[in-house]
Amino acid sequence: MKKEEQIIKNALKLTKETDDHLSSYATKNSDCIKVKESISKPGEFDIRWPFEEDIDRVLYCKSYQRYVDKTQALSFFRSAHISKRSIHVQWVSRIARQIGRGLNLNLDLIEAIALGHDLGHAPYGHVGEMALNQKLKDSGFGYFCHNANSVRNILFIERNGIGYNVSLQVLDGILCHNGEMLSQKYVPDKEKTIAQFWQEYEDCWKKEGTSLRIRPMTLEGCVVRVSDVISYIGKDIEDAVKVGLITIDDLPEHVVKVLGVDNKSMINRLIGDLVIHSYNKPYLSFSSEVFQALKELLNFLSLRVHHHPVLVKENSKLVRMIKELYDVYYDDLMTPKSKTTGIWRYKEKMTPAYQKNAPELIVCDYLSAMTDSYVLSEYERIFLPIVHDEMI
Repeated sequence: MKKEEQIIKNALKLTKETDDHLSSYATKNSDCIKVKESISKPGEFDIRWPFEEDIDRVLYCKSYQRYVDKTQALSFFRSAHISKRSIHVQWVSRIARQIGRGLNLNLDLIEAIALGHDLGHAPYGHVGEMALNQKLKDSGFGYFCHNANSVRNILFIERNGIGYNVSLQVLDGILCHNGEMLSQKYVPDKEKTIAQFWQEYEDCWKKEGTSLRIRPMTLEGCVVRVSDVISYIGKDIEDAVKVGLITIDDLPEHVVKVLGVDNKSMINRLIGDLVIHSYNKPYLSFSSEVFQALKELLNFLSLRVHHHPVLVKENSKLVRMIKELYDVYYDDLMTPKSKTTGIWRYKEKMTPAYQKNAPELIVCDYLSAMTDSYVLSEYERIFLPIVHDEMI
């Protein structure tokens, strides 16, 4: 037997042995479904397991690299220790893998979903998302939500419009990761088909609120969905305390009693409670006590931090800035002789198939891919006057 054939045989044997040791509710490696045709070079053998391939495709895509200059909730405070999108996805991955290990689920699938879940997030987080959503609604095109845009990025925008071949289970987990939709019980949609996934993806762009209703097809997807909440809720509280928006004493007494007073204790309590009440079950669930405390804390975070008057005032400026940029890019795209902005260079380097997209979507792709600092520099370049030195 040739050496390559022996390697393949051993890899398949190891994959089967690993699948056999997973929970009966876990997604098996042998269940992996790729949504595109794989193009391999003759004689090429990939040692990676199916969902490991997806992890690498996420890690090496340009959208992942841009995480480093995209903020979370607090975009107006100059501190190296305020949460950024890049560290958020790593925290989600770490928490999700801890839960997955406790429930004996597929850790590669969990990691791929977690690392890729925010690839399509707009600059300045949900503020940018809100601005783009309003522009698409006003134009009559549809709606913008970052989870559907994350799927779009990895499948149809990366590599100048060629995209990557990523598995259905990973794409579905990304599409359905909405961390703002808190539940006491997370039940996967096990009967979901490829056709249903594509319909849900299309509905996210065309039917308002779709992303709030759809459920992941795997238990691993459910794990990432709840891990999104666990990863940011305590850290957003700590960040808000750090910049002076709230104090620790402002936290509801019942929440502190059940979940603790800092990020570490909250994460430990939430993970432990979830694993205990979900072990050997086809769904995830919190105890009533922990769920009520988490729900109360999420409400507190929304009212006292995310809707703090300081943030509301400054966020309104960001919404206006992104909308004005959208209008400039759209007008430029619709005026072929103009070509005054970078959107033409962006479009012309893409595949012919991509260039057939609606102009509203191309502008949305271009803007949503921008980092926070790039948006700011573009706005200054386009809208602010150039200050010249005095002529002598």
